[in-house]
Amino acid sequence: MRKLVLFGMVGVLAQLIDGALGMAYGLTSTTMLVAMGTAPALASATVHLAELGTTAVSGVSHWRFGNVDWRTVRLMTFPGAVGAFLGAVVLSSISGDTAKPWVAAILSVLGVYVLFRFLGRARGPRPGSGRPLPSGLLAPLGLGAGFLDAVGGGGWGPVGTPTLLASGRMEPRKVIGSVDTGEFLVALGASLGFLVSLSWRQVPLSLVLLLLAGGLVAAPLAAWLVKRLAPRKLGVIVGAAILLTNARTLASTFGVEGAWRATLYLSIVTVVGAVAAWRLTQSRQRRRAMADLAAGQHVPEPVGA
Repeated sequence: MRKLVLFGMVGVLAQLIDGALGMAYGLTSTTMLVAMGTAPALASATVHLAELGTTAVSGVSHWRFGNVDWRTVRLMTFPGAVGAFLGAVVLSSISGDTAKPWVAAILSVLGVYVLFRFLGRARGPRPGSGRPLPSGLLAPLGLGAGFLDAVGGGGWGPVGTPTLLASGRMEPRKVIGSVDTGEFLVALGASLGFLVSLSWRQVPLSLVLLLLAGGLVAAPLAAWLVKRLAPRKLGVIVGAAILLTNARTLASTFGVEGAWRATLYLSIVTVVGAVAAWRLTQSRQRRRAMADLAAGQHVPEPVGA
């Protein structure tokens, strides 16, 4: 019973993070399920089946609010579904013990990606914004993000959203709406791949329902969380937590002794804290300089700018 409650809480926490950041539902929930002893293929299958419900609701909502660029969805999502199917088949063909360190490594890389994305400086629109993104970018991006999403249990949002935002050619709301809408087909492709490779009997449907229920319960709380906690702070916390959790998995897999494991955890916390403090200082200096310039005062250039 206690374990079932924990799985339900995984769904709640993952949806809270996803609702506040616009990404990382699969990344967070897969990390937690693997850390709790679930085999990587079963963890990813469980998450993607649960996402069929959450992504369908999210896609319809974005469509109703006009946040979807259907050309981007079409060119990016169909290759993404193919990539997710292939990734699911590949992951299912590997034994759990063999897959666990590889999945932990992929999740760690994505954790670093999320961490530094939210530590980075927001960029304004670039020249040429408004021009459609070329299909030569969208199709490979969708294929790679879909494959990574199935193999790592998450990655469609963390890879697709920042890449489209970095192009400067789409409004942020259109980027988020298009990626979220397309995620339904990616989750469907991954789910079909897992069901073909694992069969229905191996998939823990009770866990799927618990994750889905937790996500539906947390959806309104996520909207409240957005107003109370800055996305940048939450993104840094999530990235650091993913790094620590998967470092534990990697350390256990390779038989790292307790002292070295503690040193690894401390190093991660120290580096993340130092980088976060540096970025915060930079941001404060930049805001102060802009305020002083607006007031007609001349101030020296911030250190390290």
